[in-house]
Amino acid sequence: MVTIIGGGIAGTLLAGALARDDRPVTVYESQPTIGAGHFLALDDRAHAALTRLGVGLDRLHAASHALTELRAADRSGVLRSDSRTERRLYLRADLMRALTEFAVDTTAVLNYGTPITELNNAEGTLFSGDSPVPADDVIIAADGIDSPARRHLEPERIAEYSGQIIIYGITDRPIQPTTDPSVLHFHRQLDDDGRPASTFGHFWNDTISVWFTRLTREPLAMRDTGSQPLDGWAAPILAGAGAIPELVETMLGATSTVHVSNARTVPLADARPPQAPVILCGDADHAITPAAGIGARDAIEDAAALAEAITSGGAPAAAMAERRRQILAEREQAAQMFRSAT
Repeated sequence: MVTIIGGGIAGTLLAGALARDDRPVTVYESQPTIGAGHFLALDDRAHAALTRLGVGLDRLHAASHALTELRAADRSGVLRSDSRTERRLYLRADLMRALTEFAVDTTAVLNYGTPITELNNAEGTLFSGDSPVPADDVIIAADGIDSPARRHLEPERIAEYSGQIIIYGITDRPIQPTTDPSVLHFHRQLDDDGRPASTFGHFWNDTISVWFTRLTREPLAMRDTGSQPLDGWAAPILAGAGAIPELVETMLGATSTVHVSNARTVPLADARPPQAPVILCGDADHAITPAAGIGARDAIEDAAALAEAITSGGAPAAAMAERRRQILAEREQAAQMFRSAT
């Protein structure tokens, strides 16, 4: 039997996959309903893991939009274009709805509005406030970047600010700028060292138009994060996208509310080895700045590795140790590619 702390992407997917294999599984999620939030892109690796666990492609396609190309540009024109990998763009609420429907179709028990606030790793006991919560032999903590489970297991391994804030916007009505549809466009402004000081990205098709920006600055106070009126952010967004003011003004003009966050990472290199009964996964274990564009895929592949280990009689701790090795190797490879490019 398995207990999962956190009903986000990794936790909900893992619950559905295990219950689909007739494994008893219970999820405790702090939020009262299915999570919403911003938008994200998933590549062919993420979709391969999803379908391997039983999430139907028809369900995924109904919840997403075809993304034909990633295209990065600055004042000098197109810098990079990638259409080799099949990707789809999701509103996070739509992806969570699809994964929740997948889990609800099984025997998984989903408990919303039940935050896990305390745990004893040695004994495998959980508490929600002062109330004990039933726990099983295997406890998977997929409780996000501010993971209470990680705070108890590894209090020294805290999320670190990566130097940028992220602002996501979904227009109030679909609009059609002059750029190509179904392409995720990136427009960058570089600093003196050739690193992106700010980035503005957007995507549109006949039914949806979304945008985001990353701005290099000091981190925000918690009261200034989350859902915010656009009015207070229009000026810094325009200042950070000086090369494309007309495009940015068009997107902002159709947006009333934005989602603002500090981009943070959870250090992984010196993490304590995974150890039963409580195993961290997803952002709780190795969150990475959204600039990398692979956080959701990492969470999905974590869920796949854990599901396959548990259903085959393997050790979830060993599965996550292997996932960490893979993640660290891929990050080092990406860093080497960036250094050689600059």
